[in-house]
Amino acid sequence: MPKLPNSVVANLHKARESATLAIETYNRPGTAFRSAVYIVLMVIAWTALFHAIFFKRKIKPFYRRKGSRRFEKVEGEYKAWELSECLRQFYKEQNPPARKNVEFIIGLRNKIEHRYLPALDMDIFGECQALLMNFEELLCDTFGENHALASSLVYALQYSKISEPSQQKAMRSATRKHLQSVRKYIDTFRTALTDDVFQDQKFSYKVFLIPKIGNQAKTSDLAVEFVKYDPNKPEEMHQFERVVALIKPKQVSVANLGGLKPGDVVKQVKQLLDKPFTLNNYARCWRHFNTRPPKSSGTPEQCDNRYCYYDAVHKDYVYLQSWVDFLVSKLGDPATYELVLKSTSLAKSN
Repeated sequence: MPKLPNSVVANLHKARESATLAIETYNRPGTAFRSAVYIVLMVIAWTALFHAIFFKRKIKPFYRRKGSRRFEKVEGEYKAWELSECLRQFYKEQNPPARKNVEFIIGLRNKIEHRYLPALDMDIFGECQALLMNFEELLCDTFGENHALASSLVYALQYSKISEPSQQKAMRSATRKHLQSVRKYIDTFRTALTDDVFQDQKFSYKVFLIPKIGNQAKTSDLAVEFVKYDPNKPEEMHQFERVVALIKPKQVSVANLGGLKPGDVVKQVKQLLDKPFTLNNYARCWRHFNTRPPKSSGTPEQCDNRYCYYDAVHKDYVYLQSWVDFLVSKLGDPATYELVLKSTSLAKSN
């Protein structure tokens, strides 16, 4: 391979160093700010990688002055393309899952880099893992396997078998105020994706960690192996699908599973807002936001099914977690809180 220009080498070095530091930070035991730091460093790594690619293609990744061939400068330095612009210049009209993954991370970076939200770590692990794997794939495809990160990395040790719900519950208490808005961004971004993109491993890398059992393993065998999904080997892939089916917990049919009563809504909203919130406040809210009709309505089923539904058997309303999230998001704004909960009209029914 011909010798690379200094501009390419410098950006390659920056990209690899930033990515390695991101992984090191993420895998360090006891780190509570892991996702935010990892994402910030990986954004730097991706930006540097794109700059290296552009320089290799003899394209200068700088903004030009409007109506001029001259480059724009900021404090004497050329204004370089940020990651969003790099994506536009690199992919043009194409929108592969790898691009959507980076776009998701950019939006998330803007929301969490100044917030302490460790409860998000497990929610976005798949996207974080895909971000790294896509980075190394592009790095190696463009500059060769000798630039791969894998040779200097090992798998992170997993030392806890505590269940995910318990972990999240333990971390949420200190992060409630900002968690709802960030979760809303995550849900909105994921919902807008096509099924093909959402299920693609290049957008979010999803794995099952299954103990590897055997009594004839050779000493050279790896303790951990990554098996790449290959649609050209349907029989082999079907065996993995069978394993997944075996470890899935049986879902017993339960009516109104996940539904909330008014008292549950009040308790959660009060706790998450850290402000007074009563049954009377809750009634004001469903009236103000027209979430459901009054009990006296002749059409009780005509409610906003994004947040609740009518239970004809018990003749009452069942609320969803999305209703709690919506209220916390809306009432977190002091003006809305005052408007909805301090109005002179009385709400009598719940």
